[in-house]
Amino acid sequence: MLVMFRVKNFASFKDETILDLRAVSYKEMKSHIVRIDKNNLVKTLAIYGKNASGKSNLVSAMYYFKSFIINQMYRDITNKEEEDTFRIPGIHRNPYRLNVNLNKENEFEIIFYHNCKTYQYGFSTIEENGKYLIKEEWLLKDNVEIYNRNYEHIRFGKKYEKELKKIINKRKDRLYISVLDYFSDGEIKEIIDDIKFYLKYKFIIHFEIFIETSIKGLLSNVNFSKRLINDNNYRSKVEKFLQIADVGIKRIDIEEILDEETNEHQRYKIKTIHDIFNDENEVIGEEAFDLKMESTGTIRYFSFIQNMLDMMEKGGVFIVDELTARLHPILTKFIIDLYQNEKNNKAQLIFTTHDISLLNRQQFRRDEIAFVDKNKKGESTVFTLADIKVRSDASFSKDYLFGKYGAIPVINEQDMTEEILEEWIWGD
Repeated sequence: MLVMFRVKNFASFKDETILDLRAVSYKEMKSHIVRIDKNNLVKTLAIYGKNASGKSNLVSAMYYFKSFIINQMYRDITNKEEEDTFRIPGIHRNPYRLNVNLNKENEFEIIFYHNCKTYQYGFSTIEENGKYLIKEEWLLKDNVEIYNRNYEHIRFGKKYEKELKKIINKRKDRLYISVLDYFSDGEIKEIIDDIKFYLKYKFIIHFEIFIETSIKGLLSNVNFSKRLINDNNYRSKVEKFLQIADVGIKRIDIEEILDEETNEHQRYKIKTIHDIFNDENEVIGEEAFDLKMESTGTIRYFSFIQNMLDMMEKGGVFIVDELTARLHPILTKFIIDLYQNEKNNKAQLIFTTHDISLLNRQQFRRDEIAFVDKNKKGESTVFTLADIKVRSDASFSKDYLFGKYGAIPVINEQDMTEEILEEWIWGD
């Protein structure tokens, strides 16, 4: 379970920004809270804000943090000729750039609970003479220091000093946690494996790219769980969720594609099965569609429910930028309700949205609603309704639209006179 994520000087987040999932001691909606160790954590967090406020930058910061660590851990640490290790496909190191004095240092930190242990890990990077270096790095387990690094100098916690002093390998451009991943054994190796497992399998950030070629035609790469192929019970659950969504899908078939020359397995293709009806509305057969023939909303929902099922079974946090995009509000509410259900004690959902139909006290506690706002200097900040002491009986969506909480577009009506509109739109 995620306790906290912190970022500083990434994209529009110039100053320290904390995404805190520790619950406030409210009496309402106790089913939305899960008790982990000494912390009460919220199961869901909805993030609102105007366009370009920094919502996606916050998701990108979490993605960069995860990718940076995994990218270093899965490389050959003995390769001294390795190029800049900060080049991560799809996302780049991106400090705040709208200040004349450019700060070239990024900082990230996470606190999470996994395998009955609480881990706190963070690092900062800095650019010096055109090269990116690790400036600071720290790791704690159950509030006990394992190590604390400042450039190449590393201080070890007393409990782990004897074991860690044996591992002296270090490089200016590489995280010490990746050194431990390569060289450690015993308890240290178990700790590093915990962190790797959590980041790879329980800290899930959802991205997808759709290129629309027509209203119903799509070019898309849709990921699907291997469990759909090997686990009939899991596939049956996915099918039931699709049936609940009322998108016309009866079941899912998996088609194995063989290589024409060798007749050996090449890949799998998902087929969605729909009923065929006669003029009397009687089912007379079935028709198989390629998944890419389904709507973008159906494809997104199909992707989401796989993550949801895995999360409910194994635990973790699912982070989605624009969860509500192309989904009917009832389907979105259904997804959120599943995470908020009292029987869910393992999974969390963090998402950005513009859908104010969800912004109400029947759906969320005040500590489950966050806003991202940006000032005139392009600096983003994050706050929750709990932070600004909003009353429990407040009308969240109405007050938000009236500008009580900020984080909404401000249109200057004085500039939108009839004469100006006439010139902009209908003028010669």
